[in-house]
Amino acid sequence: QVQLVESGGGLVQAGGSLRLSCAASGIIFSIYAMGWYRQAPGKQRELVAAITRGGSTNYADSNKGRFTISRDNAKNTVYLQMNSLKPEDTAVYYCNAERGSWTYWGQGTQVTVSS
Repeated sequence: QVQLVESGGGLVQAGGSLRLSCAASGIIFSIYAMGWYRQAPGKQRELVAAITRGGSTNYADSNKGRFTISRDNAKNTVYLQMNSLKPEDTAVYYCNAERGSWTYWGQGTQVTVSS
C-alpha cells in the first residue's frame, strides 16, 4: 500500500518560514519524481515545485527564490523549505509521487500565512 504522509504545515506570519516534509512508503522512492502542489479555496491545484529522481528541480515562477525542494532517498522523504511566506501562499499543500502512468497523492497539509 502506497502512502505519502505530509507534515510541517501550520500558521505563520507573513515573512516567516515553514518546512514541509513528505514521507513515502510502499514505493521505490528513488525512482519516482516527487512534487509539491497546492490548492487554495476556490482555485485549481497548482504545481509548487518538483524534483526528478536525478535531483533536477523545477519551480513555479511565483515561488522561485523563496522555496526550495529537496529529497533524501535514504529516508524516503521529500522536503519543501518555504521562506518569505506571503498570505497568497495560503493553501493545502499536497505531496505527489510520479513515475510514468503511476501517480500518488498525499492527504495534504494546511499552510496558513497571516498578514
